Amino acid sequence: MNPSVLAIVAVVLGGAAASLQAPTNAKLANAVGSPVNAALVSFAVGTAVLAVVAFLMQARPDFATVRSAPWYLWIGGLYGAAFVVAATWGVPRLGVATTIILMVAGQLLLSLVLDHIGFMGMPKQPISWGRVGGVALVIAGVVMVRKF
Repeated sequence: MNPSVLAIVAVVLGGAAASLQAPTNAKLANAVGSPVNAALVSFAVGTAVLAVVAFLMQARPDFATVRSAPWYLWIGGLYGAAFVVAATWGVPRLGVATTIILMVAGQLLLSLVLDHIGFMGMPKQPISWGRVGGVALVIAGVVMVRKF
């Protein structure tokens, strides 16, 4: 399979999983008492699953290299935690579709800036009217999903 097609399929499935995760964690928040507790349980389960997958794939991190990485490379989980808690809290108040599309809009807005500056050495992709228009269409989608 073409690597680009495989990447597209993986990302679409990951997005679908996020849509499933949000209402699941919202229900879990009711059971465990808060969105933060639900996120904690969610991350614990995710960590256990990743440990099993890493074991099965015989993926062994080089801990010396990991320890020597700059501090800001260690905080990726912080962003994931913010995402999960926000989704867990937002779904019962806004619905699944509105929560997810608002999250996508937030991701796209910041992504335009990160692409433009080549954040963390990523390839630069200048902000263009077409890219801004694409984000505007997503934001229009937020309004349509919310109002209609």
